[in-house]
Parts: sequence; structure tokens; C-alpha cells
Amino acid sequence: MPLKKYVYLAAIAILAAPVTFQMSHAASTGTGNAETGKRLYNQCKACHSLTETDRPRLGPDLNNIFGRQAGAKSGFTYSKALQDADFKWTEEHLNEWLTKPNAFLPGNKMPYAGMRSEQNRKDLIAYLRMATVSKDEEE
Repeated sequence: MPLKKYVYLAAIAILAAPVTFQMSHAASTGTGNAETGKRLYNQCKACHSLTETDRPRLGPDLNNIFGRQAGAKSGFTYSKALQDADFKWTEEHLNEWLTKPNAFLPGNKMPYAGMRSEQNRKDLIAYLRMATVSKDEEE
């Protein structure tokens, strides 16, 4: 390859580096990396969709999850434990739920043992924050 092409490629790499860093940094701002969280969401998508659906899957859709009253999504039959839950979904509540749902809210019917890695939970929550509409953003 002629020297001129090396110089050209080096210039492109130098100019693109800040953009690549900004995109990577934007996806990992806050406490989690949304790009990694998107891959982790593959564990969830058999039961949950990110958008509102006419017919829920095994679990309720996650649209408007942040700021939504727990156990109150219409069109889905929740366990008594979730129907009686007195909280709205926040990043903190979702983190506790994802850690071990049955320990966080005994009696719920979600067939999921939990996500051990704190970083994985942060990444998944960052992705959900990015990929779903939030009740607190609508109001």
C-alpha cells in the first residue's frame, strides 16, 4: 500500500476516534452500558416485549415500566403479591427485582431466579431506560 494511503487511513482513524468515543461513552453513561444491556435483554424477550402489545407474552410488556405502578398494567393477570405491591418501578426497585424476584417480592409468579452480576443489572436497566418509553418522561 502506498504511503499516501496509510496517511489517509491514519487521518480517518484520528478524526473518527472522538466520535467513536462519544458514541461508546453515551451508551455507558450513568451506571450501565445500554449496548451490553441490549444483549442481556435477550434473556427477557421470550416473556417480555419492549412495546405495548395487544396480547401480553408470558410476562407484561415493559413499555412505560419506569414510573409505572407495580402490578397495574392492564391486560395482564398479576400475582396477588404484585397486585398488592405499593410502589412504582424505579431503577432501584428494578435492580432489587432483577437480583432475585422472589426475595424482593415473595409470592410473585415470575419464573426467574435472578441476575447475580450487579454490572449486568445496571447494563440491562440502562438499556430498558433507553429502549422503553418512561411514564415520568410523558408527564
